[in-house]
Amino acid sequence: MCKEKDQKKYNNTGGENSINMQTNNENKSNQKLDQKKEIIFGTVLTIAGGILWGISGVCGQFLFQNKNITASWLVPIRLVTAGLLLLCYYFIKDGGRAADIWRTKRNRRDIIVYGLAGMMLCQYSYFQTIEWSNAGTATVIQYLGPALIVVWVCMRTKRLPEKKEVLGVILAVTGIFLIATHGNPTSLALSQKALIMGLISAVSVVIYTVRPARLQAQFDTPLVLAWGMLIGGVVLMAIFHPWKYQIIFDRETLAALAFIILFGTMAGFSMYLTGVKMIGSVKASLFSCVEPVASMVLTAVWMKVSFTTPDLIGTLFVIATIIILAIPTKKNRKN
Repeated sequence: MCKEKDQKKYNNTGGENSINMQTNNENKSNQKLDQKKEIIFGTVLTIAGGILWGISGVCGQFLFQNKNITASWLVPIRLVTAGLLLLCYYFIKDGGRAADIWRTKRNRRDIIVYGLAGMMLCQYSYFQTIEWSNAGTATVIQYLGPALIVVWVCMRTKRLPEKKEVLGVILAVTGIFLIATHGNPTSLALSQKALIMGLISAVSVVIYTVRPARLQAQFDTPLVLAWGMLIGGVVLMAIFHPWKYQIIFDRETLAALAFIILFGTMAGFSMYLTGVKMIGSVKASLFSCVEPVASMVLTAVWMKVSFTTPDLIGTLFVIATIIILAIPTKKNRKN
């Protein structure tokens, strides 16, 4: 009798263990599926954000060439308007909690640094480069940023770069060299001020991408974005006084400005930073390489800008950098 009870107990225990193992396997399978969905969604958001940025840059070039608008007018108006719209949404949605980001000293420091060195510097340097050259060239130069992010990650994690990372950085630098000089190191194919401002925009991309990571872990990405925009925009307002500018304001100006603010700023940045949160800063910066492609094509088709062979080869080198860096290593595949 005792043996029968023990056998039944053993059978019940074995059955329970089997059920538990099956449940655990199902949970692991669901977790992997959720991770894959998150990676796919993050990738889609990053790519969409990149395309919207590309279109936004060309809209900016249109305003610079046709509506007597400058970067000193456009960027502060863009940042303040988009920042206020996003903050209005969050204050309506969450009330006073939208200001929680200012509660701790470290958060206050992080959001101010992000707003000035990340958002403000990134936006102003990018659009100023467009004004002094064109949207396609400015966007490609800015995409030295992913290579710089790789360098930053290697320095922070105190590791040597992989072979593909070394190759990527070399290709990126070579690409920028071809665009800037057309292969002749004794002369510049674009103005010196445009090249310097473009390189500043590439450095600011690193700050913009990696700086808000801690804040993003605590708050919604668009909320962090909104405060960064408002901070950067208010400072630029104080510096440039855009209300003193005489611009041509008509339906075309309104349409281009609305796209830049609503899609190129609010939607584009929210998508990109959400993508960063989902798939990481390195991968997000790599997948957003659609931006220079979209910008180059639109600049050529819409703005009738002609690109030379060195320009195209340099652009391909920069895009090749992004593709090479996006290819996972054997170690990453195993992980």
